[in-house]
Amino acid sequence: MTSERPNILWITTHDINPDLGAYRGVWPGAEYADTPHLDRLAAQGVRFDRAYAVAPVCAPSRSAMITGMFPTAIGTHQMRSKAVPPPGVRCFTEYLRAAGYHCSHNGMTDHQFFTPFTAFDRFGPQAHWRDRRDPRQPFFAAFHGAITHESQLALDDDAFARATARLTPRQRHDPATAPLPPYYPDTPVFRQAWARYADLISAMDHWVGDLLAQLEEDGLADRTMVVFCSDHGVGLPRAKRLPYESGLREPLIVRWPGTLAAGSVRSDPVYLMDLAATLLTVAGIAPPPAMHARPLFDATGAPPAVPRTVVFGHRDRMDEQLDRSRTACDGRFRYLQHAHPDRPYLQHHHYADALPTWRELRRLSFEEANQLAVGQPPDRLTPLQRRLLQAKPAEELYDLAMDPHETVNLAQDPAHAATLRRLRDALAEWQRDVGDLGLIDEATLVARWRPAGVVPVTAPPQAERVGGRLLASCATPGASIGWTDDPPCERAPSSPFAAIVGDPPADPRYWRLVDGPFVPPAGAARLWFRAQRLGYLPSDDVAIALDGTSP
Repeated sequence: MTSERPNILWITTHDINPDLGAYRGVWPGAEYADTPHLDRLAAQGVRFDRAYAVAPVCAPSRSAMITGMFPTAIGTHQMRSKAVPPPGVRCFTEYLRAAGYHCSHNGMTDHQFFTPFTAFDRFGPQAHWRDRRDPRQPFFAAFHGAITHESQLALDDDAFARATARLTPRQRHDPATAPLPPYYPDTPVFRQAWARYADLISAMDHWVGDLLAQLEEDGLADRTMVVFCSDHGVGLPRAKRLPYESGLREPLIVRWPGTLAAGSVRSDPVYLMDLAATLLTVAGIAPPPAMHARPLFDATGAPPAVPRTVVFGHRDRMDEQLDRSRTACDGRFRYLQHAHPDRPYLQHHHYADALPTWRELRRLSFEEANQLAVGQPPDRLTPLQRRLLQAKPAEELYDLAMDPHETVNLAQDPAHAATLRRLRDALAEWQRDVGDLGLIDEATLVARWRPAGVVPVTAPPQAERVGGRLLASCATPGASIGWTDDPPCERAPSSPFAAIVGDPPADPRYWRLVDGPFVPPAGAARLWFRAQRLGYLPSDDVAIALDGTSP
């Protein structure tokens, strides 16, 4: 199989803002991190200066990236849930597979639904573009690294040293020079956290360099589009889980030799979600009309004639934290609207409260309470830092050009009343257009998806021979169907974490995607079919004999 369509290497990491050297002068403090491989990648491709996640936490954001759909529109908006999206929603990789791409995914999925077995040709820690049976086949190879995840900031010293063992002494970041944002207290705990954050970014940069070197070794660099991004903002308080710039603003770099001009910059607001439509477009596939994502550029590298002017985001339930916020950003101003202004920004969170920075904020707040108890004015936190532990206002508005850290709320400033109304109206229009499911109680949605608490199961597919071809169908609307000539075998049990993030089941058999009638492989005596709709469990396997005997 030969094609002029590009191979696609998709590299994602966890929990970072544009804190890469390539974003020096664009993102405050970006010069602190040492990232030579990613800086070189940006110099060879396009740097997107205003790329945004749709949610400031991993699972909803990754749901948007794999489907090209707003989570609030398809029910994947609550952090860690198992939604049942509408039947027309699919993982964009299925469209790539149907068009002849080999799709692999190395890392966890975390898509807010049971990721179907049809989403990838290969899934797991060994998945790679080198798995292709035909080296001429175009590929989409996703590598998802966890080096920069917030949990790594809490490693003990020995474990952290192992995680960052490849860093040179020059790459170690000095806590004394850490560019702490003003909403963090200037304490040793926060300074160490910020230095470790930068060290982990440098460790991640080495990993990216390894993948790029493998492309070069295989002679594929000139024929491969490389995409790099994170999933949401830095894993520290007031960033991850909150829909500010620090929670939503992302690095996004795309290199496509011979098509995208090296060293170019895009300053229009875009979504990470837009990558779904972009990759389909460059592969010669028209994105589904209902997809919210828009191509960042076409097959010639040309940007859209009408770029986005406003991007939106959301925060909903974060594990056990019950809350709802919406936000709109036009590149200059960010507007936030909070449904529960009686609740603090940093509600109790079992997981995050165990992290050093969250504990430090709680400790300082408790010390201030003791100061008040003895009649002393509190002085452990500044008013800006103290705000994180207090109730939210109903609305917030920030001038990002004058105030990149979003410290001065302009929502009550008469001079910005017109801007407030404009973004408030834009947000309301977006919610109406997509049908914001966050306005519906989660228990109601869950009862609609899983009556009586029963997880729906996809109907078994039906397969029949018509002439020399096989046809397959499924009674469950929106189901995808896979087939294999590998006989059933024992599967390794899935881990509890794999169940939480919805990874495909561990199955050593190779499942091909059914995309219309097909000719069975020569010499095969029997095929097996399986179906799965997003949000449903897969069907049982159905066998069909090709030699005239019963299955």
